[in-house]
Amino acid sequence: MSPRYPVLLDMAGQPCLVVGGGAVAERKVLGLLGVGAIVTMIAPEATEVLAATAASGDGTLLWHERRWSPADFTSVAWRFVVAATDDAALNRVVSTAAADRGVWANDVSEPDGGAAALPAVHRDGPITLSVSTGGVHPGAATWLRDLAVGAIAPEHLTALDLVAEVRAASPQASRPDWRQAVDSGMLDLIREGRVAEAKERLKACLSS
Repeated sequence: MSPRYPVLLDMAGQPCLVVGGGAVAERKVLGLLGVGAIVTMIAPEATEVLAATAASGDGTLLWHERRWSPADFTSVAWRFVVAATDDAALNRVVSTAAADRGVWANDVSEPDGGAAALPAVHRDGPITLSVSTGGVHPGAATWLRDLAVGAIAPEHLTALDLVAEVRAASPQASRPDWRQAVDSGMLDLIREGRVAEAKERLKACLSS
């Protein structure tokens, strides 16, 4: 597999298509809904969770209870497509049709995810942590993601909150020297509950 270029997309309000309604499609749909995408799902059947979500009437998930057709690429300008059926040949057709129209598509049948790989993801506050193993195995990516998540402690999230506060108060200031702030004991102060002192330490690093 060729090297991939990692990128985070703003999918809020963007029309996305998921072909398939099984367990894998459920994960993909919920992931897209979780970042504010407007999702259309095309599948003859769907999991209970997906069916209930579509029936909720909030408009974020529209379910067409039928098989996919090439005509589904002519009615809407999709921003992202996921081919998530249990038919590898159909997934390939869907992802190829997307590529022909210049739309990025994730093919769940391909070990590397096809043109657009979806990594194992963890979100906590402002942090988005994603891990890809280049198609080795989804479980391997999840394992490494969980190892990395274990390294992120509450004090790190607090430190990010302090950075946001300091930047908001001084939007024209340069970026804080993270290494200097951490090495000066900022995280230790947070662990000890001395958050106000940690903030002053960060401000000092910012102005130095």
